[in-house]
Amino acid sequence: QVQLVESGGGLVQSGGSLRLSCAYSGRISGISAMGWYRQAPGKQRELVATVASTGSTNYADSVKGRFTISRTDAKSTVYLQMNSLKAEDTAVYYCNARTSYGTNYWGQGTQVTVSS
Repeated sequence: QVQLVESGGGLVQSGGSLRLSCAYSGRISGISAMGWYRQAPGKQRELVATVASTGSTNYADSVKGRFTISRTDAKSTVYLQMNSLKAEDTAVYYCNARTSYGTNYWGQGTQVTVSS
């Protein structure tokens, strides 16, 4: 089992910045990738960014150049730095851990609201 706890969400004005954190614990040796997903009201959950155990990253086109995902194994934490936020970034953001066996674990989610 892997436990994930997100923090750092909140209300910010358009153009502002936020940093989300996800602390992970448990059987973390089996994690092959971690990522952030988001779900806006009435929409499906979508990929925001992922970082593999190799360090390679992947971003949704809508956030490229604005968001940065990073991972600190020493602190067992993955971050999502979000800059130049837009109203359309408003959503509940979920931390995800995927194991080499394909099992997915999810955090409880943290709300990000961007006011225009």
